[in-house]
Amino acid sequence: MQSFHALLRERLLVLDGAMGTFLQRAGLPSGACPEEWNLTHPETVTGIHESYLAAGARIIETNTFGGTRRKLAEYGLAGRLREINAAGAAAAARARERHPAGGTVLIAGSVGPTGSLLEPLGDLSFAEAVDLFAEQVEALAAGGVDLILVETMADLQEARSAVIGARRAAPRLPLLVSLTFGGGGRTLTGTDPAGAAVTLEAMGVDGLGVNCSGGPEELLGAVRSMRAVTGIPMIAYPNAGLPRLESGSGSTIFPLGPDGFAGAMLPFVEAGANILGGCCGTGPDHIRALAQAVEGRSPSFVPKARGEDPRAKLASRSRWIILDDLPGIAVVGERINPTSRRLLSAEIREGQSSLLRAEARRQAEAGADLLDVNVGVPGIDETLAMTRAVQAIQDTVDLPLVLDSSAPEPLAAGLAAYTGKALLNSVNGEQEKLASVLPLAAAWGGAVVALCLDERGIPPTAAGRLEIAERIARASDAAGIPRADLFIDCLTLTAGAEQAGPAETLRAIAMVKDRLGARTILGVSNVSFGLPARSLLNATFLAMAVGAGLDSAIINPFDEGVMGVVRAAAVLLGRDRDSARYVACYGGRGKDAPAQAIVPAIVPAPDGDPLVRLREGILRGDRDVMVPAAREALALQPPLALIQQVLTPALQQVGEYFSEGRYFLPQLMTSAEAMEAACRFLEGHLPDKGDQKGTVVMATVQGDIHDIGKNIVALMLRNYGYRVVDLGKNIPADEILRAAREHRADLVGLSALMTTTMVQMGRVIDLLRSQGLPVPVVIGGAATSREFAGSIGADGHASDAAEAVKLVRGIL
Repeated sequence: MQSFHALLRERLLVLDGAMGTFLQRAGLPSGACPEEWNLTHPETVTGIHESYLAAGARIIETNTFGGTRRKLAEYGLAGRLREINAAGAAAAARARERHPAGGTVLIAGSVGPTGSLLEPLGDLSFAEAVDLFAEQVEALAAGGVDLILVETMADLQEARSAVIGARRAAPRLPLLVSLTFGGGGRTLTGTDPAGAAVTLEAMGVDGLGVNCSGGPEELLGAVRSMRAVTGIPMIAYPNAGLPRLESGSGSTIFPLGPDGFAGAMLPFVEAGANILGGCCGTGPDHIRALAQAVEGRSPSFVPKARGEDPRAKLASRSRWIILDDLPGIAVVGERINPTSRRLLSAEIREGQSSLLRAEARRQAEAGADLLDVNVGVPGIDETLAMTRAVQAIQDTVDLPLVLDSSAPEPLAAGLAAYTGKALLNSVNGEQEKLASVLPLAAAWGGAVVALCLDERGIPPTAAGRLEIAERIARASDAAGIPRADLFIDCLTLTAGAEQAGPAETLRAIAMVKDRLGARTILGVSNVSFGLPARSLLNATFLAMAVGAGLDSAIINPFDEGVMGVVRAAAVLLGRDRDSARYVACYGGRGKDAPAQAIVPAIVPAPDGDPLVRLREGILRGDRDVMVPAAREALALQPPLALIQQVLTPALQQVGEYFSEGRYFLPQLMTSAEAMEAACRFLEGHLPDKGDQKGTVVMATVQGDIHDIGKNIVALMLRNYGYRVVDLGKNIPADEILRAAREHRADLVGLSALMTTTMVQMGRVIDLLRSQGLPVPVVIGGAATSREFAGSIGADGHASDAAEAVKLVRGIL
């Protein structure tokens, strides 16, 4: 059989459809483990695979979506992980052997999410997630699958952990990653399709795409966005539309039939998808119609290998940039560096983050495109400090980060903590450095800053620096790092000590651009060290470096002279279209400082006003400031007034930012945690421990073991003053009824992620009503909708945590 990549260059491949629905039709009880049927009912599973092969599918997925140890543990099956995954692969293999075209069929090992958020948003560490995915993939590979499909990922960080784990366990198997996006076009944690593509392509996946979600119409734009930034193979297998509950039968039905689904999938071919299939609500008839619709059609986009795209791309969790498209050179903010900065050094040593956050935010507002993060304080655990700094900064601003350390261990820690594609600062021509840093960049998908120095130091001539740059470029190529991800720093020494040095740096920049085609980067401020009027020297040297071909500069974005050169050079080089940025800055309308901070600009607190600091702490999600500010604020207002008049309005503002798309889930959660810290302190000063606004009983319904969304809603409601009784997941209807009575619930909240368990929501509501308990019920979950809520008699539907809080407050 041809290789996976060769097949995709020649023709479209059809993937199968849903599995769980058909297992239930075959008798799988509600709440039972679908993957266990690989052991107890193997022929039933094989029969479902056979039906998809008969319909025209040529890629079939193993029945192992929930096959990680963490998921299987929900059913007491963690000890049978290898057995279950191997049996899933065997069931698919039997179907292939029995099919006449079996030689052209590929078996994809299905790997779904763990059901938990990763730290710091959840309780699962990145390293633990990697181990979970590696264990499952190893079992699937041993079972003989042809490729690995990591699917339905709602968090880019979890997808990254799955990629690392899969590559560790089965480095030679093709690896595809598929994400699911909400109605706002972003994942649960705020990543858009293009940003996910930039990050995952850099990690070396063999294909990526989209699945599940609302239906073909909702995901078509995501595929187009991904295709705009990557040339690797693309996969698309959406749901058959948003489900609803059929009156009378109580069954969950999907709006798109086979012909409608097939017609809705044809635009995906034009958008550049190479693999097409179906997710929830699709069956053999849908796949048959799809296979017939695309039969004989060639791919509209021939996939390219990683590295063929010459554009330099970086990404954070919620923002991506193509450096070549910036209106000027890329500005790397240099201010997060403890060198000669006593307060910042002390904060890093103490494990705090307020100054780090403030520096990140101010540099973003001043116009930085990237932020350098250096936490090299002598005598500390730099690895731990880098992890903390990256987590704090990426929750504060959405700029891509430059991880800066002279040791590989902090770089590795920063890469694990960072949700995106980072730039590593740095490697150099020393063999030890090349051997330790380049493999990190290749494995984690990072771009690299390469310094033109080696064991002998910095060569005095441009030719000597070029020779080191060429050596690094060859090593980078051998490590599999695309040339577009290599940034050469030709280095400059102070003109005060070696006046001829800066001219050699300029010559080296021009030579590197001419000979290597790599990007260039430079720490500018070194040139003026020890001399007066440093800003003048820095600005002049930067202008000369830009003329020599400099692509990016590590500078102080608060230096108006230097930033003026950046803006003026963009005009003179024709990169600032119609001089728009320059005119906006200097044309009488105020400084152009396009705020890239996630947190909107806030007026600084006058004289350190603790009330304003409390509000800012909520808006910025800064736990560190909350208790000290609350302690001072008690001298100004009583504790209940602080909660009601300062903290709660600030959290409401956070909810509004979330609804507007200015904040995402990480910011929502860190703000809630900041609120929790303040409330916990203030409640100790309340005689009655504060007013409870009402009791909410929450549960994930029977048969569903997903509770990420429910947990977030519970956290938010608690911080609005509600008493939340969280029953957990996979909760039968009678237990929800009993808890609602026992706790005298004012409202019941129900969650379900799986389309196969949504029907349980209606059963809970029917039971509550039949037992004479007229408590309001609100529902939520990825596949639910307002229409579905209405069809089962719910009192409301929330699509996210912020909307849930508004809904509960409105009802109660």
